[in-house]
Amino acid sequence: MNTRYRILKAEYLNVDTFLLTVQSELISKKARPGQIVTIKCGDEGGVILRRPISICSVDREKGTFDIAIQIRGKGTKILSKFKAGDMIDIMGPLGQGFSLYPKHKKIIAIGGGIGIFPLLQLLKDHPAENKKAILGFRNKSCVILEEEFRQACNELFISTDDGSYGDKGFVTDTLKKVMDKEPADMLFFCGPLPMMKLGVEIAKEYNTPCEVSMEQRMGCGIGACLVCVCKTKKEDDWEYTQVCKMGPVFSGDKIIID
Repeated sequence: MNTRYRILKAEYLNVDTFLLTVQSELISKKARPGQIVTIKCGDEGGVILRRPISICSVDREKGTFDIAIQIRGKGTKILSKFKAGDMIDIMGPLGQGFSLYPKHKKIIAIGGGIGIFPLLQLLKDHPAENKKAILGFRNKSCVILEEEFRQACNELFISTDDGSYGDKGFVTDTLKKVMDKEPADMLFFCGPLPMMKLGVEIAKEYNTPCEVSMEQRMGCGIGACLVCVCKTKKEDDWEYTQVCKMGPVFSGDKIIID
């Protein structure tokens, strides 16, 4: 099975986050919003494990897909050196994506920081008539993909921790205001764990179903190891569940966020 694909474009979105556009008919046709790919960093620096990255956007007609990556360690630093024309080793699409039920007419996608990435294709693909997005960033310099999100939804809300752009505060504050004005049929979350934990609690307050995308460090990416586990409910107890195999997207009423 071929896992080597050509990079068509490599560009920085801000000082530490870059986007790669990759040519792959296979991945672009099969990918569902919320799924991931795993990337081999190369032979440099002794980085053995592949890095799991959410699929950000897909162009099925052109046979390409985008992945956005923030430099956070040795592996992602190596990936930042790839250029247009280079070949990159990618496995995917992997995991379970977001649900796309037509019965959900009004949806809200809520993302924080690099958690916004898998939400873009969700908004593009979801058949809902009314699609809103609430995105949160540390400050104005961290705001990315704003125009892409505006084109993918009916209404976009942006907040920053310091108030340097959009509303000052957290995405969960904005979510409450939006839900008070016009409740949604479904909520989708991806971002820091404290944000998603509070988001699930808010969903329960409004009796609204939700899904969360868990970002976990992974080993194999195909369910052969137990590196990427999270807690999920099992009857009156809980169990560990593999994120790469059963996730990264989980129902909000099943996941346990510590």
